[in-house]
Amino acid sequence: MSCSLRRVDRAQRAPLERLTAATGLFRPDEVAIAVELLDDALAGDDAYRFLGAYAGDDLVGYACWGPTPGTVGTFDLYWIVVDPARQGEGVGTHLLRAVEDKLTTDDGRLVVVETSSRVDYAPTRAFYERRGYTQAARLPGYYAPGDDLVIYLKDLTHGHLATATA
Repeated sequence: MSCSLRRVDRAQRAPLERLTAATGLFRPDEVAIAVELLDDALAGDDAYRFLGAYAGDDLVGYACWGPTPGTVGTFDLYWIVVDPARQGEGVGTHLLRAVEDKLTTDDGRLVVVETSSRVDYAPTRAFYERRGYTQAARLPGYYAPGDDLVIYLKDLTHGHLATATA
């Protein structure tokens, strides 16, 4: 995998939109949400943080995450998107590890990932499972009839989630 990680800025807005759509997994309204979150982050909203994977100057993947409101050290991983032509090269793993390292530095305790039960999301679910994420819940018909919400968790404290920090 030959890519570098760095901030996503305004120049990557259109490439991020194209990349998200190119996966074929997201409806147009979901693609618009990804762009909206980037706009919010670029406007200074700390609830959404972006990290891009670049081959030279070309955006080939990105991650978006943020703190879960009302929690201490829990973060939602909203998006990991990799150019379909670069999938299987380790770009997603590189992004995920970088996000987890950043969260650990920021006193993150828990990462929450929400995804779909659709058949075309099987590789996504397997991706998280191979990287230590555990399925914690499944809400039937959440997204649409027959399309469940599957929630994954990863403990960044190495088993000390329930330990009080008084």
